[in-house]
Amino acid sequence: MSDFYRVRRLPPYVFEQVNRLKAKARAAGADIIDLGMGNPDLPTPRHVVDKLIETAGKPRTDRYSASKGIAGLRRAQAAYYERRFGVKLDLDSQIVATLGSKEGFANMAQAITAPGDVILAPNPSYPIHAFGFLMAGGVIRSVPIEPDEKFFHAAERAVQHSIPKPIAVVVCYPSNPTATVASLDFYRDLVTFAKKHDIYILSDLAYAEVYFDDNEPPPSVLQVPGAMDVCVEFTSMSKTYSMAGWRMGFAVGNERLLAALARVKSYLDYGAYTPIQVAAAAALNGPDDCIRDMRAIYRKRRDVMVESFAQAGWQIPAPSASMFAWAPVPERFSRLGSLEFSKLLIEKAEVAVAPGVGFGEHGEGFVRLALVENEQRIRQAARGLRRFFDSADASLHNLIEARARA
Repeated sequence: MSDFYRVRRLPPYVFEQVNRLKAKARAAGADIIDLGMGNPDLPTPRHVVDKLIETAGKPRTDRYSASKGIAGLRRAQAAYYERRFGVKLDLDSQIVATLGSKEGFANMAQAITAPGDVILAPNPSYPIHAFGFLMAGGVIRSVPIEPDEKFFHAAERAVQHSIPKPIAVVVCYPSNPTATVASLDFYRDLVTFAKKHDIYILSDLAYAEVYFDDNEPPPSVLQVPGAMDVCVEFTSMSKTYSMAGWRMGFAVGNERLLAALARVKSYLDYGAYTPIQVAAAAALNGPDDCIRDMRAIYRKRRDVMVESFAQAGWQIPAPSASMFAWAPVPERFSRLGSLEFSKLLIEKAEVAVAPGVGFGEHGEGFVRLALVENEQRIRQAARGLRRFFDSADASLHNLIEARARA
């Protein structure tokens, strides 16, 4: 397998090492509390499931569907963008339904990337933001994840020193993994930057509705006048409606980019199962009390995690959005690195986390914690951490030396 060109371009999947250790521990009877994968545990809203059941089994819905999404679903997404962001979208040319935002990113990369093309991508970041383009033959230049002057300084340097010139810049706010949120002012500067250098913006807004400051919901880059000229934005039903396994998302924005994406998809898929698309439209058109309930649950879990982990001896910065906390590896374990520390947590505390290095080399020194266990389980995780930290104090030097040599 290592001889295949595209596979050679992918590094070993860091998370697989943690997953193997987690599976081994569970097979041995350990009760592992999994805070590693951002896999929502909340139920899909009842009215969405009911619409799926109502639609499934009707003969016409068992046929091939529409690759870019049925009209009713695209209409619902257009209504959502106008309602939430004040952005008007053309039903036929500015919306494509995708099989989750991950598939949308990967196929957009296939659509627009020629061998050797340069893409600016944040580091650390969700893996598909870089590896979708690497698989398509592109080259990645890293920029910081923080939406500030350092981002633009690095991006300007990358443009000046890259041959050929970058074709696109990827952004993701609220960020996976760091939970960082961008302002509309940042997006205004980003659109100016993109137009100045004639490059596209690819924005991942999967966590648009998972935020904890009700006065400041995360904005869309498409709210910036003229952004439609240079930008496509990807959204997902996975987190907002706990529909991760349904695989439903969207790409919206620039017509030229979306036409390229739609053409690639037309060769690869016939769209999601029609009843899923109908149910997704019902979610977007339906009441939003389920979204407020989701936010309240994640907010409470965040608060419990921050409080209980601090009592256990691990200070966790409280995220203002997303379903993740981005936590520094405790200083006394920092020599181990994020991967070995993550392995140690499974073995000694029965807690699984995602090592920061899996999101890029600049994620080293951190781990990502997902808010996908209930409050009782989060407190149980804190107790496991406390026991481990207390026992590690007695022989910490020897423990770290042994892991560092392994």
